Amino acid sequence: MADPRLLVALAAAAESSGWDGFFLWDRIAYPPPGRAVADPWVALSAIALATETLRLGPMVTPLARRRAQKVARETVTLDRISNGRLTMGVGLGNPADFVPYGEVVDARERARLLDESLDRLDGYWAGEFEPRPVQRPRIPVWVAANWPHRRPVRRAMRWDGLFPIDLPGPDELAVLATEIRRERGDDDGFDLVVEVAPGAEIRPWADAGATWALTSFDPQPPEEVVREVIAAGP
Repeated sequence: MADPRLLVALAAAAESSGWDGFFLWDRIAYPPPGRAVADPWVALSAIALATETLRLGPMVTPLARRRAQKVARETVTLDRISNGRLTMGVGLGNPADFVPYGEVVDARERARLLDESLDRLDGYWAGEFEPRPVQRPRIPVWVAANWPHRRPVRRAMRWDGLFPIDLPGPDELAVLATEIRRERGDDDGFDLVVEVAPGAEIRPWADAGATWALTSFDPQPPEEVVREVIAAGP
C-alpha cells in the first residue's frame, strides 16, 4: 500500500462498489525500520481527483509533529479539491513516528500540542486564512482515543466524532455512546467510528451507536485481499 497509483485505483474501485469512504493512516514509519510508506496527504489529493463521492481523510494525523499553519493549508486545499469530502482524523500518534526524529515523546505534551493545534486550525478554517474550506462551519474532526482512556473522549466531545481504538466490543461502545449523549445533550451529527476486520458483522456495532465502521487492513496487505474485500461491497 505504499504505491500511490495503486491506492488511487483501489479508491476508485471502492467508490464503484458502493463504499462510503477511503481513509489512510498518517504514519512516517512502521516497524520494521525502512518499511515502504506512502505520504497520505499526497495520496489523498490524487484520490480526491479520481473519485466523486467517497469521504476521505487521514486516520489519524498526530498534530504534535505538525505545524498547524501548514496543516491548515493542506486541509483546506484537499477539502476544496474533493468538493467538501475531507474528514480530519487526529490523535496523539505512535511514538515510532516521534522518537527517531527528535520529536516530542511525552504523552501529556503531545496532548497539549494536539489541543493547541486543533484550536489554531479551527481559527484558520473560520476565516483567519483564505480561502476557507468548502465545508461549514468547519472540516469535520474525528478524535482518536485508546480504550479505556477518558481524557481523549472528553477532547472528542468538543469536535465532531470519536474514533475509539482497541475497543473490546460493541458493549463498550454503547457505554461511550451513553457518556457522550449525557455530556453533549444532543449527539446529532456526532460520529462514533469503529475499526473492524474484513467481513465482520456490523449490526451489533450500529446498534451500540456506531455511525461509521472502518474495514481495517494491516500496513502491507496483499493487493488481491484488498480487492476482494472492496469487490464484495460494504
